[in-house]
Amino acid sequence: MPEFREDTDIIEKSANASSADQAYVTAMSHFYRGEIGRMMVWRQRLDTTTTWAITSTGTIFTVAFSFESVPHLIFFFYLAIVMMMLWIEARRYRFYDAFRARVRMLEAHFFTPVLLREEPKLEGNWRRLVAEDLLVPAFKVSMFESIGRRLKRNYAFITTIILTAWITKIFIHPPSVKEISSIGELYSALKVGTFPEWFVAAVMIGIFATATGITIYITKHSSGEITEVGKSSRSNWMG
Repeated sequence: MPEFREDTDIIEKSANASSADQAYVTAMSHFYRGEIGRMMVWRQRLDTTTTWAITSTGTIFTVAFSFESVPHLIFFFYLAIVMMMLWIEARRYRFYDAFRARVRMLEAHFFTPVLLREEPKLEGNWRRLVAEDLLVPAFKVSMFESIGRRLKRNYAFITTIILTAWITKIFIHPPSVKEISSIGELYSALKVGTFPEWFVAAVMIGIFATATGITIYITKHSSGEITEVGKSSRSNWMG
């Protein structure tokens, strides 16, 4: 009888452990699905802001090049709007990245061992990290890095196109002369109303240099969302 009781206790403990493991896996699966949902909502908000910037760019270009009476200063105010959109998108990206970090933590430390049928990874005590992040949510990237990532992905190209269109507008519809044939005439044509030439030139060069500098810095010091892989690893996904 004592041996039978011991066997029964072992079976009950095994059943309870199996039930607990199953409940844990089920809870983690639902948690992962919920975090994926949150991440996708913020991903869609990022796409919405970019769509606003691209759509408004087309509208401004149509107005600027269709009417000669429209001054090239319209691009100055539009750049201000684009910078505001960049700020909004960078803020949204920080929320997106916060939820993406949780998703990546689960994928790396929970689902990867399941796929490989290995013991769970314990690097960095990921369970405690995720639990602390649920109790006290925190951003994973700074505002500066967030701005740099969005510049790298989208807004560096948009800014370059706007500045190119700005100079093209001056050449096509010069405000003071019929045709611009020298650098001096181009510099003089920058003046609009009470805004002197040096101010407009400083804005154009400053914005372009700042966007380029931040983009290059982030490219060198931040890996971004997805890193590049070698050709040998990539070929496994293409066959």
